[in-house]
Amino acid sequence: MARSALLNVMTQAAMKAGRSLIRDFGEVQNLQVSMKGPADFVSAADRKAEEIVFQELSRSRPDWGFLMEERGAIEGKDSQHRWIVDPLDGTTNFLHGIPIFAVSIALERDGQIVAGVVFNPVQDELYTAERGGGAFMNDRRIRVAARQKLPEALFGTGIPFLGKAGHGQFLYEMRQIMGESSGVRRMGAAALDLCYVAAGRLDGYWERNVLPWDIAAGSIIVREAGGFVSAMDGGRFDHMSGELACGNELILRAMVAELKKADEAYRRAAGRSA
Repeated sequence: MARSALLNVMTQAAMKAGRSLIRDFGEVQNLQVSMKGPADFVSAADRKAEEIVFQELSRSRPDWGFLMEERGAIEGKDSQHRWIVDPLDGTTNFLHGIPIFAVSIALERDGQIVAGVVFNPVQDELYTAERGGGAFMNDRRIRVAARQKLPEALFGTGIPFLGKAGHGQFLYEMRQIMGESSGVRRMGAAALDLCYVAAGRLDGYWERNVLPWDIAAGSIIVREAGGFVSAMDGGRFDHMSGELACGNELILRAMVAELKKADEAYRRAAGRSA
């Protein structure tokens, strides 16, 4: 495939940051057995990767703004364009020496995501999409899976952990989807979960309480792969809202229906215990 100049810029930034993470990942694996532990080292690796992405993108488009996991929001002279960056999606995996993590870069234009790049450096898988141009993995066109029935479908999700809200509600959602599907996976990197839906590895994905840099790039990759992305209740997706569900049209519709049942059950239970 012939990438646009814009996608080339994003790809180069993601791959350069990914190479830095790979070098640091080898050190993290060695640090697992140390008394100090790898947490401080991982934070430094995260910041270093973000600095690489920041410098690469700023050099190419100096007037554009940023929304980054570590630096937060940075206003640019050009108010129409903003990069949304997660330099290390899957930090906990990285911390524990689990090779499932990625660099995620999205471009927001006038509030809409118009391009996305997700790079998994361990597997050397580069996912790219630009609005109207299709979705690709290592320059090969990808499409969402064609399965139409929940019992045949495999889903991904994110599980709330210490310090995050929604534990009780999630248990109802998990119980509902588990009972109607062929399985649920929790990879630990939302950007890659979305790319796996785009590539047909997962049939659907849902998660609450996610941050924009976790899902911005992946959301357009799913859409350009022929998938649909919505809010958890089936409404309009907003990458700033903190929630999403996605899949092909039929699977998404069926999944949303099950999630609504789970939400109703959770609310009834919460009302009885109040």
